Amino acid sequence: MKLILKKVGVLSAAKLQGVISAVLGIFVGIIYSIIIFFTFLLQGSALTGLLLGILALIGASIGYGLLGFVFGALGTWLYNVFAEKIGGIELTFEKE
Repeated sequence: MKLILKKVGVLSAAKLQGVISAVLGIFVGIIYSIIIFFTFLLQGSALTGLLLGILALIGASIGYGLLGFVFGALGTWLYNVFAEKIGGIELTFEKE
């Protein structure tokens, strides 16, 4: 059975992309936090490194989430525009 995906809900796709990107941002933030902490630790300022590391973790997750939402919405909107003109993605399903 073949189905064609002609339209995707922009808000629902953007929310999903935002959450996925925020989770990715947490991992990136952890890496940045570790680097920042040890950089400041070597300079003798562990507390500053810790605070900036926490800030990097929070900032990366929020920043990645917001950018994921915006670009997820933009990409989905563009998909809908082009799918209307040239056709959507063809999906094939098989019943077992």
